[in-house]
Amino acid sequence: MQEYENLKRLVMEIEEDLRKAEGGNKAAGTRVRKQMQEIKNAAQDVRVKILAARETGEENG
Repeated sequence: MQEYENLKRLVMEIEEDLRKAEGGNKAAGTRVRKQMQEIKNAAQDVRVKILAARETGEENG
């Protein structure tokens, strides 16, 4: 599922900035907050896709 692969990629990409933010880097903290919003949206995309697949499966089942 492409939506899930996108979510995994976003999570992996945030790691370096997260470590920098923990060290007190304010710019990295800003990037982390922005990336977390993208992760939230990507997680919602996965959720919608799963629900759509379930509904399609119920109609065909």
